Amino acid sequence: MYLVNKIKIFLLFLGDVLALYLALFIVLALRYGGNFYSQLVDRHFLPFTIVFALWITTFYIAGLYDLRRLRNNIEFLKTLSLTVFINALLTILFFYALTPVFGITPKTNLFIFVGAFAVIEVLWRRWFNNMASSGEAPNKILLIGNTGSAEEIVKTVCDNPQLGYEIKVWLKNEPTESPPQALHELVRNNKINLIVIPRHLKRDGKMASALYKLLNYGVTVYDLTNFYELVMGKVPIADLEEAWFLENSVEQQKFYDPLKRAWEFLAALILGIILLPLEILIALLIRLTSRGPATYKQMRVGQGGREFTLYKFRTMKVDAEKDGAKWADPADKRSTGFGRFLRHTHLDELPQLFNVIKGELSFVGPRPERPEFVKVLKEKVPYYEIRLLVKPGVTGWAQINFHKDTTTEDVAQKLQYDIYYLKNRSIILDMAIILRTLKSFFINPK
Repeated sequence: MYLVNKIKIFLLFLGDVLALYLALFIVLALRYGGNFYSQLVDRHFLPFTIVFALWITTFYIAGLYDLRRLRNNIEFLKTLSLTVFINALLTILFFYALTPVFGITPKTNLFIFVGAFAVIEVLWRRWFNNMASSGEAPNKILLIGNTGSAEEIVKTVCDNPQLGYEIKVWLKNEPTESPPQALHELVRNNKINLIVIPRHLKRDGKMASALYKLLNYGVTVYDLTNFYELVMGKVPIADLEEAWFLENSVEQQKFYDPLKRAWEFLAALILGIILLPLEILIALLIRLTSRGPATYKQMRVGQGGREFTLYKFRTMKVDAEKDGAKWADPADKRSTGFGRFLRHTHLDELPQLFNVIKGELSFVGPRPERPEFVKVLKEKVPYYEIRLLVKPGVTGWAQINFHKDTTTEDVAQKLQYDIYYLKNRSIILDMAIILRTLKSFFINPK
């Protein structure tokens, strides 16, 4: 099932590497002519190879090897452009920091290289995206079930042919009579090689026997929950049961968790010192443009249900909650003029660096909610309390994938992403979330 998609990703990686070296060769040929080879071997090959490894890593973190995002739309081009820009800045820092080691500071060469690579990469990526979306899908699916999760899968697969899936048969009503014969006929007649079924059908004796026999024909069987997670990047809470959490050990501490605290403390301390002049300026502007203090404190619920005081720059009028706690809205009339700017740019969250230093907050994790809301949401949203197993974050997988947060239904959607993060959290996923959060400073999400 994964083989074709792995080949696609490998070809994409190989094409990016070739594009990087081709851009370098073009620069050296233009700049040095007949001396091209000696410049390449003696001075440029080793440092640029190290830089290219950094570029590829950043591409991966930014999601440019995620097949779900490989579509020729404006969002993809913006992501690609921003990632190239960030890589250019990292390359400048690399060469100027290591000038004594490599002996080059390629100002003009780097400028030409970035321009040449940008052109080559856009052309290559546009061609690849078109190629990945065309042709016959290698994974032909028999989907069983009529839940909301099944409907989401069908829509996502149909909208994203580059994923390599095709829904050949969708049985909305679960088969009850002669499942072996019925399944074998559907598989044979429609060339099915992937079956997606609700979890409970695996416990049905006749169905399990029929599915087992199909393994010899190269058919892969996925339960709907796991396939939904694979395709959607979230976990469907409507289809979960308590046993799922026990099987997937979302509460188990990862090897990365203790290391995460150490680097977050250092990063928050360094950023707090560097950004202190900006924070002072923001505080002064808040005091000058509206009545009230520059910052405000608010109780939030953290890891294990423990409450802590969250610090933010004030973006609303001082009497914003005179009628009680309410969820904030993007066009909230309680916001001040300067406050709307701070919320749009996320600069209102800078004081949270103090919470990170104190160990109450992580850079990445589920959004910390207010005690008043947590009490209500525990009753209305199934498994809501599971998100309290890890430390909350300034940003998170849910925040970058689902930006609405004004209703109970929105919270249920975001919880699906939070559970996915609990199950799959790692340094790579955290870095991807941070980079995509930085992208939102430049690209306003819909």
